[in-house]
Amino acid sequence: MTTTEDRSAELAAAGLDGQNRTALGRLINTGSIGHAEEGTDGVLRATIRIPEDELRYEPAILILPRGGDIELTLINDDKNTHCAVLPSNGDPKFIWLVNHAKGIARLNLDGPGTYYYGSHSGNDEGRGLTGAIVIGGEVPDHAKLDRPPQPRP
Repeated sequence: MTTTEDRSAELAAAGLDGQNRTALGRLINTGSIGHAEEGTDGVLRATIRIPEDELRYEPAILILPRGGDIELTLINDDKNTHCAVLPSNGDPKFIWLVNHAKGIARLNLDGPGTYYYGSHSGNDEGRGLTGAIVIGGEVPDHAKLDRPPQPRP
């Protein structure tokens, strides 16, 4: 298990430790940071686990290099049933994960930003079973507001 100092250093190295950065600060600091890998078909893929007797996603933060289609494999290694409510453009996905089960969700997240997800069963979210998908980059020109450039910190 990693220490709080290790997690803080990992957040800093990923650029997620400061205000006005890619976004998270120290909000989700109970797991590691993972990265999605791009398949030959252009779909980003990643695996997220729920470790046994630990109400957390591993990795807790998933970083995507760009928006688009992502295929998440969720594995519940816990002895309890959990669910995952995942963001997807206009159509959130819900996966019910009984103990020691696996599920696959296909999401579409087309813009930069931070997308949060969690388990809505019992009080799992309140006890720490939350995660985030972070997509870096700039908003495409066609989606930007028509206003003068704003100062950036």
